[in-house]
Amino acid sequence: METNNFDKIIKRSLDIREKYHQLEIKGNGTPWTLEEDALAYLTDAGLVGRNVMSYEKTWLKKDSAEELEHKLAENIWWLIVLAERMDIDIKDALEKFLTKTENIF
Repeated sequence: METNNFDKIIKRSLDIREKYHQLEIKGNGTPWTLEEDALAYLTDAGLVGRNVMSYEKTWLKKDSAEELEHKLAENIWWLIVLAERMDIDIKDALEKFLTKTENIF
């Protein structure tokens, strides 16, 4: 993925999160905290596990492929959001991780 495309994905992700913050303010009076965002991410990460089990036919659920695709993408979205909230440059972090891991091999 080109950096420019990833920049666009990051911007779109953060724009969507801002819209959710507005809904949270309407419903709860405040936007979710960082901890609430992290818990939402962990919930979705767990759902990836369930959907993978369904994909592998070890968890009985119909039509999970579409939901698995959605949850995988949603998890990436959450990671972008969480990184932004903690002032972590996700592109830089990913580059460091990939380089470090490549150097292991």
